[in-house]
Amino acid sequence: MVIDFHSHILPGIDDGSRNLETTCKMLETAAKQGIDVMVATPHFYADRMRIDPFLNNREEAYQKVMECSERVEQLPIICGSEVAYFHGIGGAEEIDKLCIGDTRLMLLEMPFRPWSGKELDEVGRLLDRNIVPVIAHLERFFSFQKDKKMIPELMEMPVYIQINAEAFLDWRTRRKMAKLFQNGDAHLLGSDAHSLNRRPVNLAEGRRVLEKKAGREVLTEIDQLGEKLLGLSHR
Repeated sequence: MVIDFHSHILPGIDDGSRNLETTCKMLETAAKQGIDVMVATPHFYADRMRIDPFLNNREEAYQKVMECSERVEQLPIICGSEVAYFHGIGGAEEIDKLCIGDTRLMLLEMPFRPWSGKELDEVGRLLDRNIVPVIAHLERFFSFQKDKKMIPELMEMPVYIQINAEAFLDWRTRRKMAKLFQNGDAHLLGSDAHSLNRRPVNLAEGRRVLEKKAGREVLTEIDQLGEKLLGLSHR
């Protein structure tokens, strides 16, 4: 089962799909690429929004898609959130409401600046609450880290690492990202799709490059893990 673990496909809720027409076309593209499940992860910023109004807006956007397209029956959408890191996230009330579907997985976007032990401590606090972070698009953070131990220390924690498909479409990053999957340091793939053109659904392209670099067995491991994490393997 091919799962896109990171997408901004819900209409009109963040900087992703602007309207229902765009969403339906993005879903059509995803279906043509052989994607079986889309995880919808609109941005959540604690300094701009509150959790319950955000969830209400997300549900409204999701219901619009459900009522619009028969394609949805063939391409299920599981709702989550891409939660931007903020100080105190580990102890924030009701943060677990932002987890993916019925799981305890939360897509977490780390800060775009050098990290310190404080950021890793907050990740640890989430883990202590049985909230398991899925670190969004880790490939984007390497260049920000002055302390080169930060990312390895994060990867040593019991978290999951998600890489964007576009990392395999760039010759500067594809080999490094493939090695992360080969070594078991990266676990999940996402398109991080926002639109039809600027940041499209491109999971199939990324998977092709990853298979070429790391072998088919790596894709199988990704797919099987995704099914297990989302509770789809027994359905």
